[in-house]
Amino acid sequence: MSSDFESYEQDFAVLTADITGRIGRVPKLLGDEKKQMVANIEKQLEEARELLEQMELEVREIPPQSRGMYSSRMRSYKQEMGKLEADFKRSRIAYSDEVRNELLGDDGNSSENQRAHLLDNTERLERSSRRLEAGYQIAVETEQIGQEMLENLSHDREKIQRARERLRETDANLGKSSRILTGMLRRHFCRYPAFPGHFNQAVIHLFPLDSCGLLCILCTS
Repeated sequence: MSSDFESYEQDFAVLTADITGRIGRVPKLLGDEKKQMVANIEKQLEEARELLEQMELEVREIPPQSRGMYSSRMRSYKQEMGKLEADFKRSRIAYSDEVRNELLGDDGNSSENQRAHLLDNTERLERSSRRLEAGYQIAVETEQIGQEMLENLSHDREKIQRARERLRETDANLGKSSRILTGMLRRHFCRYPAFPGHFNQAVIHLFPLDSCGLLCILCTS
Protein backbone atom coordinates (compact mmCIF):
# COMPACT_ATOMS: atom_id res chain seq x y z
CA MET A 1 0.00 0.00 0.00
CA SER A 2 2.74 2.51 0.99
CA SER A 3 4.73 1.56 -2.14
CA ASP A 4 1.84 2.73 -4.34
CA PHE A 5 1.69 5.97 -2.38
CA GLU A 6 5.42 6.54 -2.86
CA SER A 7 5.10 5.85 -6.58
CA TYR A 8 2.39 8.51 -6.83
CA GLU A 9 4.64 10.83 -4.83
CA GLN A 10 7.44 10.49 -7.35
CA ASP A 11 5.10 11.14 -10.28
CA PHE A 12 3.68 14.17 -8.50
CA ALA A 13 7.16 15.59 -7.80
CA VAL A 14 8.25 15.24 -11.44
CA LEU A 15 4.99 16.68 -12.74
CA THR A 16 4.94 19.70 -10.41
CA ALA A 17 8.57 20.50 -11.21
CA ASP A 18 7.70 20.56 -14.93
CA ILE A 19 4.63 22.71 -14.27
CA THR A 20 6.70 25.20 -12.25
CA GLY A 21 9.17 25.59 -15.10
CA ARG A 22 6.44 26.10 -17.68
CA ILE A 23 4.57 28.63 -15.56
CA GLY A 24 7.73 30.74 -15.42
CA ARG A 25 7.85 30.82 -19.23
CA VAL A 26 4.23 31.91 -19.79
CA PRO A 27 4.73 35.70 -19.36
CA LYS A 28 7.54 35.66 -21.93
CA LEU A 29 5.48 34.03 -24.67
CA LEU A 30 3.19 35.63 -27.25
CA GLY A 31 0.25 34.63 -29.40
CA ASP A 32 -0.39 31.01 -30.25
CA GLU A 33 2.75 29.83 -28.50
CA LYS A 34 1.50 31.30 -25.23
CA LYS A 35 -1.98 29.81 -25.71
CA GLN A 36 -0.49 26.36 -26.36
CA MET A 37 1.68 26.63 -23.25
CA VAL A 38 -1.33 27.63 -21.13
CA ALA A 39 -3.34 24.69 -22.48
CA ASN A 40 -0.49 22.29 -21.66
CA ILE A 41 -0.18 23.64 -18.13
CA GLU A 42 -3.92 23.30 -17.56
CA LYS A 43 -3.72 19.68 -18.67
CA GLN A 44 -0.77 19.01 -16.36
CA LEU A 45 -2.54 20.66 -13.44
CA GLU A 46 -5.48 18.34 -13.98
CA GLU A 47 -3.12 15.35 -13.98
CA ALA A 48 -1.60 16.61 -10.71
CA ARG A 49 -5.07 16.86 -9.16
CA GLU A 50 -5.81 13.28 -10.19
CA LEU A 51 -2.54 12.13 -8.60
CA LEU A 52 -3.51 13.87 -5.36
CA GLU A 53 -6.87 12.07 -5.42
CA GLN A 54 -5.13 8.72 -5.88
CA MET A 55 -2.74 9.51 -3.04
CA GLU A 56 -5.68 10.47 -0.82
CA LEU A 57 -7.35 7.12 -1.52
CA GLU A 58 -4.13 5.29 -0.65
CA VAL A 59 -3.84 7.18 2.65
CA ARG A 60 -7.36 6.10 3.64
CA GLU A 61 -6.37 2.45 3.17
CA ILE A 62 -3.31 2.76 5.45
CA PRO A 63 -3.82 1.49 9.05
CA PRO A 64 -4.70 4.33 11.46
CA GLN A 65 -1.57 3.83 13.56
CA SER A 66 0.60 4.58 10.48
CA ARG A 67 -1.67 7.11 8.77
CA GLY A 68 -0.48 10.27 10.57
CA MET A 69 2.80 10.57 8.68
CA TYR A 70 1.13 10.15 5.29
CA SER A 71 -1.62 12.62 6.17
CA SER A 72 1.01 15.23 6.98
CA ARG A 73 2.69 14.67 3.63
CA MET A 74 -0.65 14.98 1.87
CA ARG A 75 -1.26 18.37 3.47
CA SER A 76 2.13 19.53 2.20
CA TYR A 77 1.37 18.35 -1.34
CA LYS A 78 -2.01 20.08 -1.33
CA GLN A 79 -0.40 23.31 -0.24
CA GLU A 80 2.12 22.93 -3.05
CA MET A 81 -0.73 22.34 -5.49
CA GLY A 82 -2.52 25.46 -4.29
CA LYS A 83 0.64 27.51 -4.79
CA LEU A 84 1.08 26.19 -8.33
CA GLU A 85 -2.50 27.11 -9.22
CA ALA A 86 -2.05 30.60 -7.76
CA ASP A 87 1.22 31.09 -9.68
CA PHE A 88 -0.48 29.94 -12.86
CA LYS A 89 -3.28 32.47 -12.41
CA ARG A 90 -0.78 35.25 -11.85
CA SER A 91 1.23 34.19 -14.89
CA ARG A 92 -1.81 34.63 -17.10
CA ILE A 93 -2.13 38.26 -16.07
CA ALA A 94 1.60 38.91 -16.31
CA TYR A 95 2.87 42.37 -17.11
CA SER A 96 2.97 42.35 -20.90
CA ASP A 97 0.88 44.26 -23.44
CA GLU A 98 -0.27 41.11 -25.19
CA VAL A 99 -1.61 39.48 -22.01
CA ARG A 100 -3.23 42.72 -20.86
CA ASN A 101 -5.00 43.06 -24.18
CA GLU A 102 -6.30 39.47 -23.91
CA LEU A 103 -7.72 40.03 -20.43
CA LEU A 104 -8.71 43.72 -20.51
CA GLY A 105 -9.29 44.51 -24.16
CA ASP A 106 -7.57 46.96 -26.52
CA ASP A 107 -9.04 50.07 -24.93
CA GLY A 108 -6.36 51.35 -22.53
CA ASN A 109 -8.36 54.26 -21.08
CA SER A 110 -9.81 52.21 -18.23
CA SER A 111 -7.20 49.45 -18.22
CA GLU A 112 -5.85 50.26 -14.75
CA ASN A 113 -9.30 50.07 -13.12
CA GLN A 114 -10.16 46.88 -14.97
CA ARG A 115 -6.86 45.35 -14.08
CA ALA A 116 -7.29 46.25 -10.39
CA HIS A 117 -10.79 44.76 -10.46
CA LEU A 118 -9.48 41.56 -12.05
CA LEU A 119 -6.69 41.25 -9.50
CA ASP A 120 -9.18 41.80 -6.69
CA ASN A 121 -11.40 39.01 -8.03
CA THR A 122 -8.40 36.72 -8.34
CA GLU A 123 -7.42 37.36 -4.73
CA ARG A 124 -10.96 36.63 -3.60
CA LEU A 125 -10.90 33.32 -5.44
CA GLU A 126 -7.59 32.44 -3.85
CA ARG A 127 -8.92 33.26 -0.37
CA SER A 128 -11.98 31.10 -1.02
CA SER A 129 -9.74 28.27 -2.18
CA ARG A 130 -7.65 28.53 0.99
CA ARG A 131 -10.78 28.46 3.16
CA LEU A 132 -12.05 25.38 1.33
CA GLU A 133 -8.67 23.70 1.76
CA ALA A 134 -8.64 24.52 5.47
CA GLY A 135 -12.15 23.10 5.85
CA TYR A 136 -11.14 19.93 4.04
CA GLN A 137 -8.09 19.47 6.29
CA ILE A 138 -10.26 19.91 9.38
CA ALA A 139 -12.68 17.29 8.06
CA VAL A 140 -9.84 14.82 7.43
CA GLU A 141 -8.35 15.41 10.89
CA THR A 142 -11.79 15.06 12.49
CA GLU A 143 -12.29 11.75 10.71
CA GLN A 144 -8.92 10.53 11.97
CA ILE A 145 -9.72 11.57 15.56
CA GLY A 146 -13.09 9.80 15.34
CA GLN A 147 -11.40 6.64 14.11
CA GLU A 148 -8.95 6.74 17.02
CA MET A 149 -11.82 7.23 19.49
CA LEU A 150 -13.66 4.23 18.04
CA GLU A 151 -10.54 2.11 18.41
CA ASN A 152 -10.11 3.20 22.04
CA LEU A 153 -13.74 2.35 22.77
CA SER A 154 -13.25 -1.06 21.18
CA HIS A 155 -10.22 -1.72 23.39
CA ASP A 156 -12.17 -0.63 26.49
CA ARG A 157 -15.02 -2.92 25.55
CA GLU A 158 -12.65 -5.87 25.27
CA LYS A 159 -11.23 -5.07 28.72
CA ILE A 160 -14.73 -4.95 30.23
CA GLN A 161 -15.65 -8.29 28.61
CA ARG A 162 -12.49 -9.91 29.97
CA ALA A 163 -13.25 -8.53 33.46
CA ARG A 164 -16.77 -9.96 33.29
CA GLU A 165 -15.42 -13.36 32.27
CA ARG A 166 -13.00 -13.34 35.22
CA LEU A 167 -15.87 -12.38 37.53
CA ARG A 168 -18.01 -15.28 36.27
CA GLU A 169 -15.09 -17.64 36.76
CA THR A 170 -14.61 -16.34 40.30
CA ASP A 171 -18.32 -16.85 41.07
CA ALA A 172 -18.14 -20.38 39.71
CA ASN A 173 -15.08 -21.15 41.83
CA LEU A 174 -16.76 -19.75 44.93
CA GLY A 175 -19.84 -21.89 44.29
CA LYS A 176 -17.71 -24.96 43.84
CA SER A 177 -15.78 -24.19 47.02
CA SER A 178 -19.07 -23.72 48.93
CA ARG A 179 -20.36 -27.08 47.74
CA ILE A 180 -17.12 -28.81 48.72
CA LEU A 181 -17.20 -27.21 52.18
CA THR A 182 -20.85 -28.19 52.65
CA GLY A 183 -20.06 -31.79 51.75
CA MET A 184 -17.16 -31.89 54.15
CA LEU A 185 -19.36 -30.61 56.99
CA ARG A 186 -22.05 -33.15 56.20
CA ARG A 187 -19.55 -36.00 56.28
CA HIS A 188 -18.12 -34.68 59.53
CA PHE A 189 -21.53 -34.57 61.25
CA CYS A 190 -22.36 -38.05 60.02
CA ARG A 191 -19.21 -39.41 61.64
CA TYR A 192 -19.41 -37.41 64.88
CA PRO A 193 -23.08 -36.86 65.66
CA ALA A 194 -22.88 -36.23 69.43
CA PHE A 195 -22.84 -32.44 69.96
CA PRO A 196 -24.65 -30.22 72.45
CA GLY A 197 -28.34 -29.92 71.77
CA HIS A 198 -28.53 -26.27 70.85
CA PHE A 199 -25.65 -26.59 68.43
CA ASN A 200 -27.31 -29.62 66.84
CA GLN A 201 -30.53 -27.66 66.33
CA ALA A 202 -28.59 -24.92 64.55
CA VAL A 203 -26.87 -27.46 62.35
CA ILE A 204 -30.25 -28.99 61.44
CA HIS A 205 -31.44 -25.60 60.21
CA LEU A 206 -28.31 -25.21 58.15
CA PHE A 207 -28.15 -28.74 56.71
CA PRO A 208 -31.35 -30.71 55.96
CA LEU A 209 -31.63 -34.27 57.25
CA ASP A 210 -30.62 -36.98 54.84
CA SER A 211 -30.09 -40.74 54.76
CA CYS A 212 -26.60 -40.53 56.27
CA GLY A 213 -28.01 -40.68 59.80
CA LEU A 214 -28.13 -37.00 60.80
CA LEU A 215 -31.37 -37.79 62.77
CA CYS A 216 -29.10 -38.98 65.54
CA ILE A 217 -28.30 -35.30 66.26
CA LEU A 218 -31.87 -34.72 67.31
CA CYS A 219 -31.70 -37.70 69.60
CA THR A 220 -28.72 -36.29 71.46
CA SER A 221 -30.14 -32.77 71.93
